[in-house]
Amino acid sequence: MPMGMLHLVGYVVAMILTQVDTLLIGGPKPFRADGTMSAMARAPVDRPVMLGKMGFEGDQVADPAVHGGVDKAVHFYPAEHYPRWIAHFAAEGFTNPKLDYAGAFGENISASGLTEDKLRIGDRLRIGKALVEVAQGRQPCWKLDHHFGVHGLSGVVISSGRCGGYFRVVEEGEVAPGDRIEQVEQAGHDWTIARTFKLLIGGGHKAADAPAELQALTQLETLAESWRLRAVKLAAQL
Repeated sequence: MPMGMLHLVGYVVAMILTQVDTLLIGGPKPFRADGTMSAMARAPVDRPVMLGKMGFEGDQVADPAVHGGVDKAVHFYPAEHYPRWIAHFAAEGFTNPKLDYAGAFGENISASGLTEDKLRIGDRLRIGKALVEVAQGRQPCWKLDHHFGVHGLSGVVISSGRCGGYFRVVEEGEVAPGDRIEQVEQAGHDWTIARTFKLLIGGGHKAADAPAELQALTQLETLAESWRLRAVKLAAQL
């Protein structure tokens, strides 16, 4: 059976065990002079927050057409990416104060150990009293450029693969800063966020083996619906 087909194999790696370093909640705020709103500037909280199917209580998105929903209930971003971004900006000759604190990428949860090469679509984790499932990576847009004041930053996110991702909520429950994040189930395939992001967002669909890979993703039931539809669309263009 060719690589990429959905079958159970020995893709067993160490289970993730970490904690919520920072929990961030926010809502739409003025973002640009033309009246555009954004909820990217979330603020840290020091208390438990109820996590429901549509996200954290009190957390809102500015554009429900492209943000939020069951497949994007929780945005997480790996804390270990921050030093890499600081180094990236330093190499360009400047610093960005947004990187001094968690939340620069609009995430709800900042934690170490949740990197794109470790998490697979469909992996399940217990966070506090809630149970979540990896649904997709996060596709950056122009708002990230504007937020940082750096033209082309979204393109660097895509080329680097440091995209972060989204959880859907399987079991609702309270989550607090410092809560344990424990992986309780591993998906039985090798579709990591990194591999999926590369194929669907990072130009990997142009590779020779892309048709089979894209077909495999259309069958991956735990992949967010919008990304499965993207796989169908890209496959139709080949």
